[in-house]
Amino acid sequence: MRLKLSFLLVLFTTLSFALQLQLSPKAEISVLTFGPGTSLNDAFGHNAFRIKDQGIDLVYGYGEYDFDAPNFYLKFARGKLNYLISRHRFSDIYRYYSGQNRSISEQILNLSDEEKQKLFEFLENNYKPENRAYLYDFFYDNCATKIRDIAQKVTDQKIDYVLPKNFEQATFRELIHEHLNRNTWGSLGIDIALGSVIDRDAIAYEYMFLPKYIYSFFEKAKFENGTNVIKSSSELYSSRSNASSSNILLSPLVIFSLLAIFIIYITLKDNKRNERTRWLDVLIAMITGIIGLLLMFLWFGTDHSATANNYNLLWAFPFNILIVHQLRMQSPKKWMKGYLKFLIIMMVLLTMHWLIGVQVFAIGLIPLLLAIALRYIYIVKIL
Repeated sequence: MRLKLSFLLVLFTTLSFALQLQLSPKAEISVLTFGPGTSLNDAFGHNAFRIKDQGIDLVYGYGEYDFDAPNFYLKFARGKLNYLISRHRFSDIYRYYSGQNRSISEQILNLSDEEKQKLFEFLENNYKPENRAYLYDFFYDNCATKIRDIAQKVTDQKIDYVLPKNFEQATFRELIHEHLNRNTWGSLGIDIALGSVIDRDAIAYEYMFLPKYIYSFFEKAKFENGTNVIKSSSELYSSRSNASSSNILLSPLVIFSLLAIFIIYITLKDNKRNERTRWLDVLIAMITGIIGLLLMFLWFGTDHSATANNYNLLWAFPFNILIVHQLRMQSPKKWMKGYLKFLIIMMVLLTMHWLIGVQVFAIGLIPLLLAIALRYIYIVKIL
């Protein structure tokens, strides 16, 4: 009897799942766009597919962390971490994002019954344990680009994206800055870690690495037969405006300006006494050297596509770590003078790279870099 009951239960579950995979003609598939959150991790928003049918209301999104992955943090740092596709009930998703006061917009796709079925089966197949993981890339394979690419994959018609009326040409870095105040610690970290490869102009199609551009481009997109990709759009939840809680006194520009003033003060004091505050020189060399080593690791030791060709190495020079011992000495060796002149030239090259647009650097660093350059000039003078 138990065996029969078990067999019937398995059969019922299998049949239910098979029926669930077959969408009805009333089924709707839409693209959800979630507004940005308050942390750096969710500052750019999110996209997902929604499948709505009789007895089904599911949301499929790409970009979920797999915290159970072995060596999670090491793989994350090296750009080798697999991300996951997620599947949740819409009610849970709505409760989560509205609870965080993040806007929720919905665009119902204008797909045939066959295309809806194909998209649903594609997502379900992706959600299988053996298929869930994929190698994430912030610019080229993220939660937004997946929406763009999968939408094209399930239809035989080419999707033509019409430029929004307010479209303006921008680089990848400028597109990032649309979501982040440049005078924030999050923006500072991005501007230091990511190289000149993100300072090239993004083509219109590439704008869709950001969720808000998925919304704006899909809104105007057409299939090659002239029909609209989006059947209808609606705002499911509108975020309430909140007063900004950022404290400008703790911003990078203010903090680094204070540090710059301190370095310049010590330098003027040293100049007056014709001496050198060695601990300050050691600290500058150690910090810039360590940052340089980290940038070198991100460039050559990881698979992150955006950390290559990083000219922050012109001020955060890795070999500075090797001169710490010399700077501790009262009378460093003669070659130190030539090395410091080399560092000054590097600072000049950094300025040129910035002015001609090879790479844009963090504005919060400006006062600090000026103070460090002045310190290098003084050390050359006194040695």
